[in-house]
Amino acid sequence: MDKQADHPEMAAANGDDEPATGVFHTISSTDLVTQIARQITEAIVSGNLRPGSRLTELQLSREFGTSRAPVREAARLLESQGLVVSSPRRGFFVRTLEPQDLHDIYELRIGLEVHAALLAVDRITEHEIDRLQRQIEKMYALADEGSLEQQIMEDFTFHRLLCAASGNRRLLKVYDELATEMRCGIALIGRLFDSAHRLAETHEPVLEALRERNADKLAAAVRFHIVEAQDQVVELFSEISRRPKP
Repeated sequence: MDKQADHPEMAAANGDDEPATGVFHTISSTDLVTQIARQITEAIVSGNLRPGSRLTELQLSREFGTSRAPVREAARLLESQGLVVSSPRRGFFVRTLEPQDLHDIYELRIGLEVHAALLAVDRITEHEIDRLQRQIEKMYALADEGSLEQQIMEDFTFHRLLCAASGNRRLLKVYDELATEMRCGIALIGRLFDSAHRLAETHEPVLEALRERNADKLAAAVRFHIVEAQDQVVELFSEISRRPKP
């Protein structure tokens, strides 16, 4: 009897519990665990490692050109970050997000980014405001080019710049952790809005309020922007979750 069948949530979404070869490359001997964890994270958020995929220590150690020990430690690190889950005697698997997970992540993100924005009102520089403007321009340009994946990356960069403008490094660290989980969900959806230009447009009120240094207007703009994204992401993710598994 196939023990994997007892745990369907651990089965790879594509029916293969092994990561695709060629996803990773050999790394240097400096800080192996961090480098391995970074590569696995990027494979997860880009969709190269699907939810439920098994992280096979032997195969990964061969691809990375290391022993199995740093691969195991990297998997444990990713487990602590919520990207990976472990199963006794079976190993590590890419975590399968549920719609409620994304809903909770966005709720936390609202509180975090509204607070960051209020801190940034008095601390943000004109140079940082100009960088935010350039990020919006990049998103518009990428919408015209049809590059959704890169547009989403620039969206995350915009929000990271906003959090950085708060001057609170701990807050920025929490945002980075949330962003990783959000990218996992969005990678499965493949889009955010029906219109590619809509993603860029939703940032305009945030930037306008920052230029005016209007705290009330800014808090409302950030909240509205993230709630709109939350509604879109959770709805689309729920639709995908309801589809029959192949």
